[in-house]
Amino acid sequence: MTVRSTLNVPDGMELVSTDRRSVIKGVAGGALGLSAAASGPAFVGAQVATPATPVAALLGSPGELVIYSGRSEDLIAGVIDIIESAGDIDAQVSYGSTGEIAIRILEEGTNSPASLFIAQDAGALGQLANEGRLAPLPDEILSRVDPRFVSPDGLWVGLSARARVLVYNTEMVAESDLPASLLDLIDESWAGQVAWAPTNASFQSHVTALRQEMGEDTTREWLQAMIDNGTVAYEGNGQIVTAVCDGEIATGLVNHYYLWEKIAEEGEQPAANYYFPDGDVGALVNIAGAGVLAESPNPDQALRALDVLLGQDAQTYFAQNTSEYPLIAGVEPIADLPPLAEIETPDIDLTDLADLEGTVALLTEVGLL
Repeated sequence: MTVRSTLNVPDGMELVSTDRRSVIKGVAGGALGLSAAASGPAFVGAQVATPATPVAALLGSPGELVIYSGRSEDLIAGVIDIIESAGDIDAQVSYGSTGEIAIRILEEGTNSPASLFIAQDAGALGQLANEGRLAPLPDEILSRVDPRFVSPDGLWVGLSARARVLVYNTEMVAESDLPASLLDLIDESWAGQVAWAPTNASFQSHVTALRQEMGEDTTREWLQAMIDNGTVAYEGNGQIVTAVCDGEIATGLVNHYYLWEKIAEEGEQPAANYYFPDGDVGALVNIAGAGVLAESPNPDQALRALDVLLGQDAQTYFAQNTSEYPLIAGVEPIADLPPLAEIETPDIDLTDLADLEGTVALLTEVGLL
């Protein structure tokens, strides 16, 4: 039975509580059983839990937590189940696009009902950090993750990583014919054979990286050359992968895990992921991450949830269920992924991807938005 909650939520949102978890709808369109104490050191401030210290004694009593998620429900719902069971939390989740939720958080200011923001990419987290909307995280959380996937100011932490790749149809394109660089896709030999998703948050973060790496003018020229070369726009990464597998188009710029998601659902496909070599800007590795909102209503529960998210159960879920790269020691990605350390990535600080507004303006200027 569905029960309507009396929680005060922002205009345009609807809170629906179910027997599994509560979901706030309207921003945009099984528990694994391991205890939170076993998932990693619990914390509050700089205090570290000993194995005998109950998690609740450090993080406050279990309770209600409003989460804003820029990750889609199909990617994160299983992890929400783990937060609820391992953290003993009543999670109420608002799903929407990362960019739209970041804007909502800025508009709500200190009146936001949310305490935890889970973002699709580092750019939105950097934007909120720059605006003073994220609270400092304790070292016991930050130290679990490689420093390149953590805010240098300790304001957000990566939860999982994904590589940008060129997915290609193996019956239409030989691996030996793939370009050495993302920038080579403007060649006339690739005319009409490349797909992208301009409205997707990961694509926009990638363009932000291009702006950091190449400058505004060169990025504008590359985008325009891609448009002139007949690059085809799709709504999202999943649609691109389906089109490539179906032979509708030869290649597409996506996150690596979408192909593995399709393989898991439908079996082997005539497609493969191509990782641009030699530190090319096309081989960006970005993160999904999280931060606790400054002056959040329930900071104890938000920290409790982060403790679970960076524990073995949740990290294993990311590895096995979404084919992403887990970020804590002791949890391995699926066997067919190249190790994260072996991907030759461009030398880009993820904290520099915060200027999403500038990227949206550029994409609008060239007619992609």
